[in-house]
Amino acid sequence: MTKLLQWLLTLALLGATWATLTLNLLGLSPLPPAWYQVLWPLPTYLLVTFGCYSLGVVGYRLASFNDCEEAARELQAQIREARDDLARRGMKF
Repeated sequence: MTKLLQWLLTLALLGATWATLTLNLLGLSPLPPAWYQVLWPLPTYLLVTFGCYSLGVVGYRLASFNDCEEAARELQAQIREARDDLARRGMKF
């Protein structure tokens, strides 16, 4: 099972549970009004929370990103080598 399928299955399960509770699809005794005040905006709260978490993770990973100085020097050397090779073959820069 791929990670995407796991996420979609979880979202579908949560969405079905939310719809069942808020729309009283099972015909059980209605929930107290205070519960509806929490249940109706719950998807929005979860979406905002997920967005904040994602922004925090991206920010942290960006702040802790390692510099690859050795790889940068190696890449620059390969670029110089490629330019020299192309210059020998008649290409002008």
